[in-house]
Amino acid sequence: MKKSIRIFTMLLATVLTLSLTSCRETKEDKAEEAIEDVKDGVEDAADDLEDAAEDVGDEMEDAAEDVEDAAEDVEDEVEDATDS
Repeated sequence: MKKSIRIFTMLLATVLTLSLTSCRETKEDKAEEAIEDVKDGVEDAADDLEDAAEDVGDEMEDAAEDVEDAAEDVEDEVEDATDS
């Protein structure tokens, strides 16, 4: 009977130890996954920011070209007006 109680106690201790280790690993896994999710989110946000900056740069170049075209048109109008 004492042998059965010792075996049962050892089995119970083993189960408790494994369950605690299992919970800890699960929490660590969840933390690692959360960190990876945050990293992915930051990378996505950086990509979006880079795309937005490129779009702004393209729009600025287009606006500069429009200003140059308008300046040339004004210059042509002034020349035509002074030639007459």
